[in-house]
Amino acid sequence: MTIALAIALSALAMTLIVGVRYLIASGGFALATRIRHPGLYRGLDGQMRREVAWSLASAAIYGVPAGIVAWGWQNRDWTRIYTDAAAWPLWYLPVSLLLYLFAHDTWFYWTHRWMHRPRPFRIAHAVHHASRPPTAWAAMSFHPWEALTGALVIPVLVFVIPIHVAVLALVLTIMTVMGVTNHMGWEIFPRFIHSGPLGRWLITASHHQRHHAEYRCNYGLYFRFWDRLCGTDKGLGRFDLPGRGGDGGAVRAAGGSGSGGIA
Repeated sequence: MTIALAIALSALAMTLIVGVRYLIASGGFALATRIRHPGLYRGLDGQMRREVAWSLASAAIYGVPAGIVAWGWQNRDWTRIYTDAAAWPLWYLPVSLLLYLFAHDTWFYWTHRWMHRPRPFRIAHAVHHASRPPTAWAAMSFHPWEALTGALVIPVLVFVIPIHVAVLALVLTIMTVMGVTNHMGWEIFPRFIHSGPLGRWLITASHHQRHHAEYRCNYGLYFRFWDRLCGTDKGLGRFDLPGRGGDGGAVRAAGGSGSGGIA
């Protein structure tokens, strides 16, 4: 087998893995939504089909660089991914997890904020914000240009920051779960997480929902650090849920409604 064919097969395999992971995660949380809040996604069938289509296209864009890096790790020792837990001190395992999450969050915050400038928004980011309100299927609903910015960060980090393969798997799991749950239209985490002291620094659906409602705030992915430091943190949003005075699907942020504005 030629090297080019081996790399292509690795990229195809990773594309399938990312796509199936998306379908399982988003499908599972969409099912949880149907059970927990029946009717929340009523009338959004067409939107959800578009979200799935854009997300599966994004899966290919995420899968190709991941597949190339995976081949290089297994066959050429390109990366700093390691499998022997004793290669680094045990205390480094949680440290590496936090380093990856913070680096990813930093990249996401600044690229996301840049995409809310008029031209990048119009060209690419408007695809994601076309989901109004977003659903569990919207986690990877990106224009290809936006998907490309997100697809490169983890493959680049594995060349720079040492990480155990199991911790890398945990990073990818957290990335998937947070991407889906932040868009579900309701808060899956208990109140002590999203509204307590921990919630002052961690992002959940309550925080990200306000971004989708007002556009000019709450740009982070995992942590509120950059939003707080840069004055773009506008606090938590709220949800109008079926049976709680809502209209069966509309979602608003506390203190304002979606204006379609661009920062």
